[in-house]
Amino acid sequence: MKRFLYYLTSTIIIWIIFYMGMKFHIQLKKEAELTFNMFPTLIFTIVSPVVIGMLLRIPKLILEIFAKKKWTFDWVKIVVVGLPALYVGMAPYLYYTPMGDYMPFAAVFASLGASTITTAAGVVFGYVLLDSLKEND
Repeated sequence: MKRFLYYLTSTIIIWIIFYMGMKFHIQLKKEAELTFNMFPTLIFTIVSPVVIGMLLRIPKLILEIFAKKKWTFDWVKIVVVGLPALYVGMAPYLYYTPMGDYMPFAAVFASLGASTITTAAGVVFGYVLLDSLKEND
């Protein structure tokens, strides 16, 4: 029963944060329409999927923290899974930087815009970022 309540509470908190984030995103879009400053909306579009991915991993991470063991960082997972996911998540926005012409596949992702694949990649990066923290046995 404790486990059920723990996951129920975690899920409710994640959904509340998700709901508040979407309301904030709408507010940022309205402000951008008035001020023509798209930078805050752009940053939020990049960061919010990463935060959602981290939120999905936090309940299990909390349980692992209470085990009180030594911790290490799984660099292989971050390099092999995390960095490509971060690149895909940021590629549409990196394309419009001065180095954008030299980034592979950035034009493809830029033509897609902030699509499902870039959002999913951000969620994967956020999850892998916290999942790379491992107990050292």
